[in-house]
Amino acid sequence: MSISTPTVADLLMRLRGTESNGILFEDTRTPWSEHIDLAVDLAAAIGTLLDPARPSHVAVLLDNVPEFSLLLSASAIGGTVLAGLNTTRRGAALAGDVARADCQLLVTDSEKVSLLDGLDLDGVRVLLVDSDEWHDLLADHHGSAAPDRTPSPDDLFMLIFTSGTSGDPKAVRVTHKMVAGPGVMLAERFGLTDADTAYASMPMFHSGAVMACWAVALAAGANFALRRKFSASGFMPDVRRFGVTYAHYVGKPLAYVLATPERDDDADNPLKVLYGNEGSPSGIAEFARRFDVRVVDGFGSTEGGVLIPRAPGTPPGALGLLPAGIAVLDPDTGAPCPTAEFDESGHILNADKATGELVNTAGIGSFAGYYNNPEAEAERVRDGQYWSGDLGYVDADGYVYFAGRSSGWMRVDGENLGTSPIENIVSRHPHVVEVAAYAVPDPQVGDRVAVALVTSDGFDIDEFAGFLSQAPDLGPKQVPSFVRVTEDLPKTATYKVLGRSLSAQRWNSDDPTWFRASGSASFVPVTAELASRLNAELDR
Repeated sequence: MSISTPTVADLLMRLRGTESNGILFEDTRTPWSEHIDLAVDLAAAIGTLLDPARPSHVAVLLDNVPEFSLLLSASAIGGTVLAGLNTTRRGAALAGDVARADCQLLVTDSEKVSLLDGLDLDGVRVLLVDSDEWHDLLADHHGSAAPDRTPSPDDLFMLIFTSGTSGDPKAVRVTHKMVAGPGVMLAERFGLTDADTAYASMPMFHSGAVMACWAVALAAGANFALRRKFSASGFMPDVRRFGVTYAHYVGKPLAYVLATPERDDDADNPLKVLYGNEGSPSGIAEFARRFDVRVVDGFGSTEGGVLIPRAPGTPPGALGLLPAGIAVLDPDTGAPCPTAEFDESGHILNADKATGELVNTAGIGSFAGYYNNPEAEAERVRDGQYWSGDLGYVDADGYVYFAGRSSGWMRVDGENLGTSPIENIVSRHPHVVEVAAYAVPDPQVGDRVAVALVTSDGFDIDEFAGFLSQAPDLGPKQVPSFVRVTEDLPKTATYKVLGRSLSAQRWNSDDPTWFRASGSASFVPVTAELASRLNAELDR
């Protein structure tokens, strides 16, 4: 197919009469024709619930269920804006996301509604997709006609939250073309047709699952298979069960699937292409070998300001060739950083000088701004250029390497986390005088959260662990894995904490440090033996 500057509505309405393919979920199959007709009904129903004098924004708090796709489709057809809520957010932080997105309606289900208990949603109406109210609403609007007005490619389609330099969530403005464009491009790039099945196990409140999977299925006219939540042990069984030929990932799921027991028939599966980002070079190669599949890894963000494709022949550890119009610039001076130099072992010798921020010097790419946040936009767009907040360096052959995230970003199991919200919560502890949250590397989940504390007399690590477990607004991926108690935090001359220094030391310092293993609520001291084991795991 080829549509010039399509909208999401264009892609959907092409499939309205399609009976052969559709939504695959658990033991159900819903043809695209039925799914899209129901989306038209839902668009009409939602229109009756919204005040036309206010922004037509609808929040969704769901796992990967067919109703998520239904809400996306209804928004595209009806001209409303869907705000994807992160299901790992808690307490006032979650309520703040709803408020920042100017939502009038919040759609969830009986499983997730408990996350809203005790929250002040300031009059936002809550609707459950597994309630009689939902079914009656759809029944009342059965057979509705599609709206006369059709959206334009530059119209707002979604708000997708990401973390910013201040730690406050930012709602990225996602237009129709930012979703439909990648869908068409990837479907054509990988030769996908209505004979294929796309599989989404990554959360659909993230851009990757929407832009690089759901939209791909629409553009190709393929089946769209869903799993509520990613499961390493369930990934390949789902591939076989649904006949999946194309799947999307973000973060570390390659490593998780590879950690499952190897079988003689691993390569006997229908999967042709696995597309995503942040896969490790070794994981990409091993997944391709073990499951006989083409793994394509790229680099980009929800904002769309900087995209770096990984081409064949890219050296291990590199993101890809630095594209034209993208440069690595010194964030203080704006000057290009020098080429990275390496020793015989491959260690970079001039990291301080060669490392800079990835910048789109040709413009702002597809970045459409942040909703109601001009300050955050000003951080990203300077002199008509898009400053990504991501750090990297370039080798002599033009390949770019990722070096971390500026301004306190960390990436925990596929989630971008800001340090400020964690620091704000930890600072509420009565014996915490100063706190700095930072990332330490982890071979499985990308980053782990660590906190360095300056404490007053009476601090007790076991009591602190209980404090963390009881904090209502601390998300499960925000809980620190390392706690370090120090006399003073490293700071610049202007009293800004040097988080990179803490990250570089990891758990290797003379300060008392404790470690919390995944799945545990308690901390154990980092002894010399434990530190050695953690270092060895990271080296491997």
